[in-house]
Amino acid sequence: QVQLVESGGGLVQPGGSLRLSCAASGRFFSIGTMEWYRQTPGMDRELVATITSGGTANYAGSVKGRFTISRDDAKNTVYLQMNNLKPEDTAVYYCYAFSTWGQGAQVSVSS
Repeated sequence: QVQLVESGGGLVQPGGSLRLSCAASGRFFSIGTMEWYRQTPGMDRELVATITSGGTANYAGSVKGRFTISRDDAKNTVYLQMNNLKPEDTAVYYCYAFSTWGQGAQVSVSS
């Protein structure tokens, strides 16, 4: 069974930066595509960024140019670097891989 554990959330002012991490543990041979989603109360979970096993990244239009997804397969970890954060980025962020969700990390952007 695979577990995904996120870290790195917090409170930041508009224009600030945060980096989220998601570490995978358990029994698996290799990690394929890994994804970051976010969710605000009353809304569906929104796909933010994806990265394939080959390193190809894709982003939602709302975060393109501000967020960067990356991965370190030696550490079984995916990252989401978030720069120039805006209040509308406030959400719980989840990583997804192996048909498994992480527990979520709260990101709050407020002055």
